Amino acid sequence: MGDLRRRTKTSSLLLVAALMSVAFLMSAPVFGQGVVGEFIPDVGLDLSGTWNPVLHEDFLERIPGPELVNYSGLPITEGSRLWGESWNASRLTMPEHQCQVHVSPYIYRGPLQMRFWTERNPQSQKIIAIRNYISTYEQNRTIWMDNRPHPPAWAAHTWMGFSTGKWEGNILTVYTTHIKQGWVRRDGLPESDQATLVEHFMRHGDRLTHVSIVTDAVYLTEPLVKSEDFAYNANAAGNWLYPCEEVEEVEGRPRGAVPNYLPGQNPFITEYANKYHLPLIAALGGPETMYPEFEKVIKNPPPPPTDPLALDEVTPMPQKNMAQNPNPTDGEVHILPVQGNIYMLVGAGGNITVQVGDMGVLIVDTGLAATADKVIAAIRKLSPEKPLQYIINTHVHPDHTGGNMKLRAAGVTITGANVTGDIADASKGAAIIAQQAVQDRMSAPDGNQPAAPVDAWPTDTFLGDRKTLWFNDEPVDIMHEKAAHTEGDSIVFFRHSDVIATGDIFVTTGYPFIDLARGGSIQGELDALNNLLDLAISKHDEEGGTYIIPGHGRLCDRWELIEYRDMVTIIRDRIQAMIKKGMTVDQVKASRPTMDYDARYGADKGFGTTDGFVEAVYKSLSKK
Repeated sequence: MGDLRRRTKTSSLLLVAALMSVAFLMSAPVFGQGVVGEFIPDVGLDLSGTWNPVLHEDFLERIPGPELVNYSGLPITEGSRLWGESWNASRLTMPEHQCQVHVSPYIYRGPLQMRFWTERNPQSQKIIAIRNYISTYEQNRTIWMDNRPHPPAWAAHTWMGFSTGKWEGNILTVYTTHIKQGWVRRDGLPESDQATLVEHFMRHGDRLTHVSIVTDAVYLTEPLVKSEDFAYNANAAGNWLYPCEEVEEVEGRPRGAVPNYLPGQNPFITEYANKYHLPLIAALGGPETMYPEFEKVIKNPPPPPTDPLALDEVTPMPQKNMAQNPNPTDGEVHILPVQGNIYMLVGAGGNITVQVGDMGVLIVDTGLAATADKVIAAIRKLSPEKPLQYIINTHVHPDHTGGNMKLRAAGVTITGANVTGDIADASKGAAIIAQQAVQDRMSAPDGNQPAAPVDAWPTDTFLGDRKTLWFNDEPVDIMHEKAAHTEGDSIVFFRHSDVIATGDIFVTTGYPFIDLARGGSIQGELDALNNLLDLAISKHDEEGGTYIIPGHGRLCDRWELIEYRDMVTIIRDRIQAMIKKGMTVDQVKASRPTMDYDARYGADKGFGTTDGFVEAVYKSLSKK
């Protein structure tokens, strides 16, 4: 919370004069004039009631929607601009995008009715929370007023985010984190899932002013300040509903296809500028378009690029990855409840999924060897008495299998007497289940040095596409994904709890690591992501439902998987186009086909780098 407030302090200072003026107008004499609402001195103003937007403000954003490629006056990054120029409105015809909800920094911009009410402690009558129902997409927002902390970085994000508020005089100031990826402007300009929001709600009689300050280090160069007004509706008969249902709008679209424009090929790039007789550079936005000095740039605009696919001709050096580290920094293994009887362990290297119940404990992956003791301790907190019976490995890498030996030794396999009589080690520790390719890699059957000790190898392998268990009164579906991250990847679907553990097929911390040496491929990766999307189902408001535990990073639901699949598909399409042009791998790297995603997923060092990802995609697509 302290960091969030410090980051927004500069922007908030810009509003001091305006807020002081409003606060002065909202002084005590006003409340003796019979205006709607009750003045409650210990909590500021009462916002209760129904409010309608004043639609003449920013009409194009409020009702019809902004024109394509109208980014003027927005402090967007070069990556955000490329993201927007590549965005094809046909993407909204895809079933998985049709019911996309506007995030809290943007949802107040459209036509809506909203209602406020308070939740109070029944004994002290102190306000616990301010509730806000927003008719657009039927969103219920909670602003906690009881000083509770924000969730950890590895917790799930939602459309409205997690909000805490406080009264500053008669101004309600709200701090929001954990927001899903959404819009800065709904003509293709993105707001990342790293954005934070500060809001000020100011009431004067039957008018409510809402000021928002969005800080997004991924896609904005500086905080973005917006405001809108609402009028009190004393005769509100009810609120609109949004019963959105996904349908097939475009018949025959190839599975996994994501409509997008290759760099330089957006046919609408000049439409807005030509309509209003503006220089194109003015329509393309950026922080410079916000200030008077931009007039000099308009008079002497830079030349257009000679090759639209040579992105390095018109953009600066790659942006640093600005994503918040979702992993704990205290060296401990943390437990996050997911849903049903499923938990996520964070801090052991790769994420670990834990299922607990009357029959015992089942885990997916074991993390790094160095964290095994802390993982065992965390499991004992969840299940002090029941044994660890099953370990499932999603793939071979040591950040997911390093703890196999210790975790296996800490468990037990329940077997019949005939089995234990014939096979001496059948009940020695927990069973380790994996696709046969994992066993092959760990045991190095080609004669090379084994990758892991014998006691860490899988004890139960499967050769086909699927293995199933029934454990803790729940079907557990283990599905092999061919040639994705590696050739031995499995995803694990807990069908009753409705939770999927993906291994490193899906991560929130970086680009996919396509391990070509261990049988990975870009098409297998995309096939696996689309298979995951087929399994995941969102709730009515397009969040929750199926929860997804990635190999690394924070807890997700279907929306994060959609955005990740879209990103990987678009980059694949760009590199494929460059290969068709005859570009070498070094030329492709230099043209930076990932630029609009680098500030969120890029890395220049570590296990999976941006260059390594681009090279793996190039080589995978270049194979005969």
